[in-house]
Amino acid sequence: MIDQVRPTDLAAWFAQDADATPVLLDVREPWELQTASVVPQGFTLVAIPMNEIPGRLAELNDGQPGLRIACLCHHGARSQRVAAFLNQNGFDQLANVAGGIDAWSSQHDPSVPRY
Repeated sequence: MIDQVRPTDLAAWFAQDADATPVLLDVREPWELQTASVVPQGFTLVAIPMNEIPGRLAELNDGQPGLRIACLCHHGARSQRVAAFLNQNGFDQLANVAGGIDAWSSQHDPSVPRY
């Protein structure tokens, strides 16, 4: 199952497994990252565009014992698809950031530009 986590609840979701490495996987395109991005606070930020995930899966599974991955896109649709793909490829601690970077800006950090 893929959890749906609001931006304001992300830190608590990561904290549910203190032994896991918290990763925010931003699956938006490079131009989107230049437009608006999050500041890593208590997690590692990894940016891999959605269409590159299959070929770069090893970057997420580089021998780290446990990853807790929350996926982020613009509004939550692409990141949900990536989370489902990761789940099918053996990742089990997954969440989709509900509402994406747009919700991040409106609910969690208004300094992040909306587009």
